[in-house]
Amino acid sequence: MRHGTLNPPSSSVDPGLATDRGSVPMNIGAVLEFDTAGGPSLTAVRALLSERVPTIPRLRQRLRRVPFGCGRPVWVDDPDFVLDRHLIEREWPTPGGDRKLLDVAAELICQRLDPDRPLWRACLVTDPVGGQAALILVLHHVLADGLGGLAILAALADPGLPALTRPFPQRPPRWRELAVDAAREKMRAASTLPTRLRRGLAGLRELGLGPSRPRLIEKTSLNRPTSKSRRFATVTVPLADIVTAAHRAGGTVNDVVLAAVTGALITELRTRGEHPTQLVVSVPVSGRPSATADRLGNNTGVRPIAVPTLADDNARLAEIISLTRTSRELARASSAGPLGLAFRALSRLGLFQTFIEHQRLVHTFETNMRGPAEPLSFGGHRVSAVVPAAVNPGNIGIAFDALSYAGVLSVTLVTDPDIVEELDQLTHSLSAVYTRIAKS
Repeated sequence: MRHGTLNPPSSSVDPGLATDRGSVPMNIGAVLEFDTAGGPSLTAVRALLSERVPTIPRLRQRLRRVPFGCGRPVWVDDPDFVLDRHLIEREWPTPGGDRKLLDVAAELICQRLDPDRPLWRACLVTDPVGGQAALILVLHHVLADGLGGLAILAALADPGLPALTRPFPQRPPRWRELAVDAAREKMRAASTLPTRLRRGLAGLRELGLGPSRPRLIEKTSLNRPTSKSRRFATVTVPLADIVTAAHRAGGTVNDVVLAAVTGALITELRTRGEHPTQLVVSVPVSGRPSATADRLGNNTGVRPIAVPTLADDNARLAEIISLTRTSRELARASSAGPLGLAFRALSRLGLFQTFIEHQRLVHTFETNMRGPAEPLSFGGHRVSAVVPAAVNPGNIGIAFDALSYAGVLSVTLVTDPDIVEELDQLTHSLSAVYTRIAKS
C-alpha cells in the first residue's frame, strides 16, 4: 500500500466521500463519560490533544483528489491544521441529564465535517455546577472503522503514545509519483487477478448472494427514507452475564446481542401489527484483527443474518448460533470488494442515494466491538463509560451499536425520531430481552 492512499480495503465498502450524499453523514462517534467527581477542563483537554493528536497522523490529514490516472484520493498533511477548529465546548444539558447528553451527541454526529479539513471533531460537555463532564468524539467513517476508532481512543487516553519524530507537514506526493504508483498498483492487481476473483466470489457468498436472484426482505414500517435527525438511547448490562449466557448456549457474545436486538424489534413490529417471518440484520465483519494509530482506514465487509422472528428468546438464539457458525466459515470481510465495486458504480451513475433509501436487502444494522477490559483515563480523570454510536443514511429507521468496556456491555439504539417515536418502549424491550436471556 502506498503511504497516504485510500487503499482498496479502506474504500471498498465506503468509497470515500463520493457516496456521502444522504440525509446524514457517515460518521461514527463515542461519548466518554467521566466519573461524577468531575472531568478535565477545556484548557486541560486542549493541552492533552495538542500533545496526543500529532501521534495519530490521520487526525492532521485531509483527503485530496488526484489527477486522472493517478489513482484514488490520497491522505496528505493539512498545513493549516489548527486544533481549535476541531475542539468545541458545550454546557451540560439540564434538565435531562444523561438522556439530554445523548441528544447533544446525536446532534454532533449528524453534522457534516468539513471535507477540506481533517475529518474529526471533539466536544467537551461540562457542568460547572454539578461537576459532570463528558467528551464526545466524532470521526468520519472513511477516516477509521470501528477498530480504528478504538485505536484512536487508546492513543488519546493516558499515557498516550511516544511523540513522533517525523516533520509536519510532510510534502504531498507529486502527480508523477502518484501516476507511477497507480501504474504499479494496476500491474500488481493484474498479477493477482485469479486470487481477487476467488475472493470476489467468496464475498458474494458472504453477502448471501449466489447464482439466483437476491431475496428481498419483507417490508416493514421501520424501513423508509430517513430524516436528518437521530436520537440515541442506551441499554447497559454486565458483560459477565452475557458471556455466561453465550457460553451456556454454545455461541458468542454477538449471538446474544443479535438475539436481544431482534427480540426488541419483533416486539415493536407486533405492536404495530406487523408480522414478518424473518428480520435480516447486516453485521459488519472486520478483515483485520486490530488497528493502530498509524494504520487506520477501513477494512470492513458485511454479513446479512436472516433471523427468524421466533418469540421464544432461547429458540431464536439457537437459530442465530447455527446461522453465524456457518457464516464464520467464510473468508473474513471478503464482501468488501464486491460492495465497493457496486457502491462506486452507483455513485458514478448518481444512483447511490436512491438505492440506499429504497434498498430491500436488510432491515437493520448491528455492530459489536470489544473495547478495553480495564477503565481508561484521560488527563488523570477516569472514564466511567463509553457509549458508541454511528449514523448512516438510507432507509434504516433503527440500528444498534454495541461495545464492551470495563466489564459492561453498552448497546446504543440509533433511531430516526420520524420513524421510531416509541424509543423508550424499544429501550425497555431490549433491556427485558437481555434480562430473560441472562436468567434462562
